[in-house]
Amino acid sequence: MPSHYRRREFLKFLAGSPYVAALGGITAYAQQHAPEIAEVITDPKQALDVTFFEEAARRKVMQGHWAYMASGVDDDRTLRANHEAYRHIQLRPRRLRDATKIDMRVSLFGEMYNTPIFTCPTGGEKAFHPEGEVAVARATRARGTMQMLSTATSTAVEEVNAAHGRPVWYQLYATNKWEATEKIVRRVEAAGCPVIALTCDNTTGRNSQTFLRTRPKDLTQCYGCHDGGTAPSAKERKMYDGIDLTGVSTQYQAMTWEFVARLRKATKLKLFLKGLDGREDARLALEHGIDGILVSNHGGRSTDTLRPTIQALPEVVDTVGKRIPVFVDGGVRRGTDVFKALALGATAVGIGRPFLWGMGAFGQAGVDRVLEIVQGELRLAMANCGTRTVADIDRSFVETPDWRTVRYS
Repeated sequence: MPSHYRRREFLKFLAGSPYVAALGGITAYAQQHAPEIAEVITDPKQALDVTFFEEAARRKVMQGHWAYMASGVDDDRTLRANHEAYRHIQLRPRRLRDATKIDMRVSLFGEMYNTPIFTCPTGGEKAFHPEGEVAVARATRARGTMQMLSTATSTAVEEVNAAHGRPVWYQLYATNKWEATEKIVRRVEAAGCPVIALTCDNTTGRNSQTFLRTRPKDLTQCYGCHDGGTAPSAKERKMYDGIDLTGVSTQYQAMTWEFVARLRKATKLKLFLKGLDGREDARLALEHGIDGILVSNHGGRSTDTLRPTIQALPEVVDTVGKRIPVFVDGGVRRGTDVFKALALGATAVGIGRPFLWGMGAFGQAGVDRVLEIVQGELRLAMANCGTRTVADIDRSFVETPDWRTVRYS
């Protein structure tokens, strides 16, 4: 195991320690007790893989914001399993194939992108850098990468589209009032966004135990920014501007397939369902005329002890066949992870926390370097495995375990 990875795992352990918190937090502890682990990169070019950005970002981002992003729910088992599962999948390369011309481009509903990698919708990105979603938009534009924007964005969709150079895809949190949801949909349509991805995996709230343990004990600073002192309220989000929020909840606990049918009829945009991870719901998605599925468990932030998304992916892919595209996110840290997901049937693969680390550490330059690293790793994996195009990648290039025997930390 690389030394920087061991240090990172140790830092995670320290971050969750009440003892370290009592001493002033992980940065103070590292400086006082272990100065050798306090060394972090000072320039995005110094990063050899995306994990190099994690500690650099941790030191710059406000503690409460960092704790909110970095944590999962309950015991964080889904959060860890999402990433660890990739380590149990092995590559099966083909040799003696010309690797001089690797083409990573993919067409997504008629739009060509340089790679099948996209940035996941993560709310309130200005919590990690003043430029927030605009920094991501500029970096994804430079790298020819698809960007998916959250309803909880801290920057309006119109401004993000302008920075991205073409309309982004839009992740939708449905509200408990159709009128409010419809206004958001109409605004997204007017902005030219080609796809709406309805989130289905986080409608009931969550038990954010690690966040509550690691956020600041003194919330005075938080009360200056947020109602309730912890997270931004709906009225602080730009996509709710002009909407009467009286009685409106941004978590629609009563959402059902009937709502999906209503939304399907209400818009001509391509409609994805984000958060499906089983064959039963995949079949229902087909029956409801859904245009695509994003296999996701909200980055391990909705329900604990779930199957990792890469394990659930083939089941969904096999159910829908080639009738609609299937995307996946959760736990991706390497280009080889992207390759494995593509081999198991994903059309595109999302990254979340890594680009937030890059942004938290260095703004747009950090996001750009994260994308550069993962794209470069994917190109190398494709060349080493003998696949010249994304379409060449199939299940023959991976060996999957008997998931029933896999144990996660």
